[in-house]
Amino acid sequence: MPIIHASVDQLDHSSSRGQVRDHSLVMDRPEPKGGQNKGPMGGEALLMGLGGCFMSNLLAAAKAREIEISNAHLDIAGELAESPARYTAIHMKVSAQCDTKEELDKLTTIADRGCIVANTLRNAVELTIECTG
Repeated sequence: MPIIHASVDQLDHSSSRGQVRDHSLVMDRPEPKGGQNKGPMGGEALLMGLGGCFMSNLLAAAKAREIEISNAHLDIAGELAESPARYTAIHMKVSAQCDTKEELDKLTTIADRGCIVANTLRNAVELTIECTG
């Protein structure tokens, strides 16, 4: 079974750097929470990771089917609980320009099925994905 490896190292009193392959992401807390605002918090990076995974699958599905897609955009909202701190639901809205709404609906369904992050989160939180055109 394939395994994806990542690492996270402390940079200073509040920030860290995550690394995967040849890529890195600095994560930090906002200043009001004792950080330096050098990057997103880990929970925010999780939402971006979901979006990046979904977008990658959306664009790959379009390319494989020779469907023209442009201006693809994802709005992702995570609902938080306080104790313990966690996402209780994540909602994603997909918009893009395609020849027809049916094409975008089809690509959204394919991307949803292929997204590792969405498939992982779906069993942990209420995860909804809406295609708005």
